[in-house]
Amino acid sequence: MITKIPKQVIEVLQKIEEQNFEAYIVGGCVRDLIMDKIPNDWDVTTNATPEKIQEIFPDNFYENNFGTVGVKVEKFTEGEGEHDVVEVTTYRIESKYSDKRRPDEVAFAKTLQEDLSRRDFTMNALALRITHNVERETQIKKRSTVHDPRFEIVDLYDGQKDIEQKIIRTVGNAEERFDEDALRMMRAIRFHSQLGFAIEEKTLQAIKKFAGHMQHISQERIKDELVKIILSDNPAEGIEMLHETGLLQFVIPELESGVGIAQNRHHIHTIYKHCVLALQFCPSKKMEVRLASLLHDIAKPQTKRGEGEFATFYNHDHVGARVARKILQRLRFSNEIIEKVSMLVDNHMFYYNPEEVGESSVRRLIQKVGLENMKDLIDVRIADRLGSGTPKAKPYKLRHLEYMIDKLSQDAVSVKMLKINGRDLMQDLGMTPGPKIGAILDVLLSEVIEDAAKNEKEFLLTRAKELDQEDLQKLREMAKEKIEEKKEEDDKEIRDKHWVK
Repeated sequence: MITKIPKQVIEVLQKIEEQNFEAYIVGGCVRDLIMDKIPNDWDVTTNATPEKIQEIFPDNFYENNFGTVGVKVEKFTEGEGEHDVVEVTTYRIESKYSDKRRPDEVAFAKTLQEDLSRRDFTMNALALRITHNVERETQIKKRSTVHDPRFEIVDLYDGQKDIEQKIIRTVGNAEERFDEDALRMMRAIRFHSQLGFAIEEKTLQAIKKFAGHMQHISQERIKDELVKIILSDNPAEGIEMLHETGLLQFVIPELESGVGIAQNRHHIHTIYKHCVLALQFCPSKKMEVRLASLLHDIAKPQTKRGEGEFATFYNHDHVGARVARKILQRLRFSNEIIEKVSMLVDNHMFYYNPEEVGESSVRRLIQKVGLENMKDLIDVRIADRLGSGTPKAKPYKLRHLEYMIDKLSQDAVSVKMLKINGRDLMQDLGMTPGPKIGAILDVLLSEVIEDAAKNEKEFLLTRAKELDQEDLQKLREMAKEKIEEKKEEDDKEIRDKHWVK
């Protein structure tokens, strides 16, 4: 059921048709509309040339050789973000793909049929026109069986039927489509993991036959498809399908090294299977955390020593961080993502036992990893546990660690929360450096804990001047009672939050 098309997109279609040209929404956005999903991008195809499109829409940009003009529109929010551009592309037909990556030349076509014939999969070879008369005479004979007076859907390859049956099938001969552009094979697997559709048998066999063509595809294009797989609802299924079809060796060949390699008494799965399951059970939707979960044991094959239940993998975390870094650099990920993933892999073996590890050790871990990264690191540990066949995602140890992190990060009794410091007491009140300054600040803190409104510089300086009349011992006694009381209260609240004693 097609429910909503942004008015900005409709206006683009109408303005083109007002100039006596054809205009259709085309490709994946039509598929998404039919599936009652909100498209992330809006693409329009037309028989108007790029020059005509630029005349119709003066506010545009045209910076490619594929006949695609970016039409600037009023900003609207749909799908995964805000949009202010609708891409309008002239009907085109492509020639031979000598390098398996891009057409030798792009020629403009005269008909919509020619344009749809060059597309990758039947579910993407759909075009939709806004109309109030779906029975008008055109050159196109095959139409949708969906009767809606608002739309005309052009479906020449039974794309709607394949969507209904959840099948990924190429337009025309699968071998020809993949021989033209090898990246289409990875796109098929990406759609498989995103949509949960099955890959039709002839299409699947063609992928396996032409897998070697992936060597011609740039790392940037491979990375773009990999990211979409990793962020999909079924990322592990996508990785498994890459492996099954032979494409994984051109994406992350290092994962293949773990196929069939047994681990030890702590693991029931092979290294490869464990990595894929860790990705499957990763509780985070962040790309960096999912990548780290997939790659956390990437160096186990080369660090394995011995066989059987007592095999060891010493330093696989540190070696794995270096391997992960090389993989992500090769795939042209940003430095920010590379640093984050390698850091998570490097630290995923952190040791924590409530009976052995104190606050100082937790502080050192937080300092090393960064407080902002602690949840992500714990998520990688959870993925690791569940990927090992452990039924419990978060045992007492991890809950206790979360409690410690929460406790130490809140710093509920730190003088840092005060709006004055020792320097203010010395400069504004002429106090002499020494332990009395610290004692006065502790008393001020205890009073601010009781009444947050007191945390103003003018009040605190006035109160500090009064407290300066007391001796050091008296000040310490005044502060101790309130601060210890607040510590106990906060600690109980945090323990209850994380279900720890």
